[in-house]
Amino acid sequence: MQAFRSLGALGLGLITPAALAAVNLGSYNVTLNDSSVSGLSAGGFMAVQLQLAHSSLFKGAGIIAGGPYDCAGQNNYTACMYAGSPNVAPLVSTTNSRSGVSIDPVANLASHKVFLFSGTSDSTVGPGVMNKLRDYYTTASNFVPSANLQYKNNLNTAHTFPTDFDSTGNNACSSATSPYISNCGYDAAGALLQHIYGSLNARNNGTLSGQFIEFNQSEFIANPTSRGMDSTGWLYVPADCAAGQACKLHVALHGCQQYYDKIGDKFIKHTGYNRWADTNRLIVLYPQTVADNSSHATAASGSLPNPNGCWDWVGWYGSNFAQKSGVQISAIKAMMERIASGAVSLAAPSGLAQTGSSASSISLSWNAVSGASGYNLYRNGSKANTSLISSTAYTDAGLISGTAYSYTVRAVGSGGVEGAASSVLNASTTGTPPAVPVPGGLAISSVADSSVGLSWGAVAGVVGYNVYRASSASGPYSRDNSALITTTSYTDSGLSAATTYYWRVRAQDAGGTESADSSAVSATTSSAPVCFTSSNYAHTTAGRATQSGGYTYAKGSGQNMGLWNTFTTTTLKQTGPDYYLIGSCS
Repeated sequence: MQAFRSLGALGLGLITPAALAAVNLGSYNVTLNDSSVSGLSAGGFMAVQLQLAHSSLFKGAGIIAGGPYDCAGQNNYTACMYAGSPNVAPLVSTTNSRSGVSIDPVANLASHKVFLFSGTSDSTVGPGVMNKLRDYYTTASNFVPSANLQYKNNLNTAHTFPTDFDSTGNNACSSATSPYISNCGYDAAGALLQHIYGSLNARNNGTLSGQFIEFNQSEFIANPTSRGMDSTGWLYVPADCAAGQACKLHVALHGCQQYYDKIGDKFIKHTGYNRWADTNRLIVLYPQTVADNSSHATAASGSLPNPNGCWDWVGWYGSNFAQKSGVQISAIKAMMERIASGAVSLAAPSGLAQTGSSASSISLSWNAVSGASGYNLYRNGSKANTSLISSTAYTDAGLISGTAYSYTVRAVGSGGVEGAASSVLNASTTGTPPAVPVPGGLAISSVADSSVGLSWGAVAGVVGYNVYRASSASGPYSRDNSALITTTSYTDSGLSAATTYYWRVRAQDAGGTESADSSAVSATTSSAPVCFTSSNYAHTTAGRATQSGGYTYAKGSGQNMGLWNTFTTTTLKQTGPDYYLIGSCS
């Protein structure tokens, strides 16, 4: 690998290689339990694993084209990619069995914010896998409240990291090719950071203030290249953070074939994280992998190499890969702890109580914290005050009548460092909740043999929506979603083929009050497709697939089915003449 790198210290271009030798990772004024993580593809799978393993450290996670926790630990990895639809019930069961033992307690996830992105043209980690990740977090487990999960799944993008600016060497948004970063007119980095942290300062589209630092990863993992990690990683440190101001930490995990020795600084500089980090006191950690051509035994996928430098979501480096003791997870956590070792914590405020209320406001008070220069109040997980509260009392105004809210308060030190959160207080405004507007524009967006996609217009001031389905125009209609829908789209799955169904949608406010029914729409599902389950060798000899370089590819879609042999079994769904997708007819 290269001995030195070519990132400018201030993002201004190249400087001499001798000035950029890797250094030991430094410490900063960072509150560790305000951290967040995100990733693309294998980095998305690893982001889920890191979030679950150390949920006490994170406020939330952003996953672009990833999948459910431990998916490839219990299935051949191909079932967790392409047009797969993995069963999340055993994954939820495994998570619960590990909770508080080999991973942090899953109860921590109740306060997390989760952002998901799936491109409609992504055939590498398709929408079906991402839908299962959504279900894993919400309907199948209730790990994360539906109101805390945002799912962007209506952009026609391929398997790529979407941005809203052009960068040299990036691929087209419709193309899944190196460096897998594209101007799709959508700022994924900004969207996920704002969902996790709430309102942020406008990003810096000009010259960045901070430093890109190449650091020594070998401090944190022995023999890194034999465990799929590079000997060095990267860190972006805004000027305010370098000067000792209180900052937060975001871990950004690249995808396969996006490590530094493969694409240089493109993931580090072209994804848009640093633009937001620069103006919001956010340090960005970019750990790095490396290609590994040695074969390793995995739990469910046989013996495989890792030639694309993927993060370990398959089990190349141990059966504990998705747990706190996993070598890559342990290394990243140790990096985070080093970065945050310069922080000074404050005690959690006690005695948070409601002192009054009206139809539009709630008054609160709490006990003082020694060493605090002020306080921040959080309403439903987002900061309620625009400037630091200098006293131990606050009136939260501009609220909705007859509505319940949850509050916590944190002390803030002189350097801007927040302390631990107080206990949660539930409080309500007085009066009658306002009538909830009816959603408009309900329409059918897609039709398949066992599912129908729906979309509708957004309603201001609501927290989500419920979809109701019937088998005849006259009803009866029954609620279809088990958890509140927080987007303006929904896929109703598990339907019967060649059958007509009817739907209505209602909006719901923060107090749980629903609107009246929308106008109804109907659709008839298509006929059931034909599926073939066989070995990859048999698929090839039957003409449903081709083989190249020891791997098998579905005819038509070109999806990678894994090794070409009689031991690897795959289900192919025929969706047209000589066109097959990896998936299931169930």
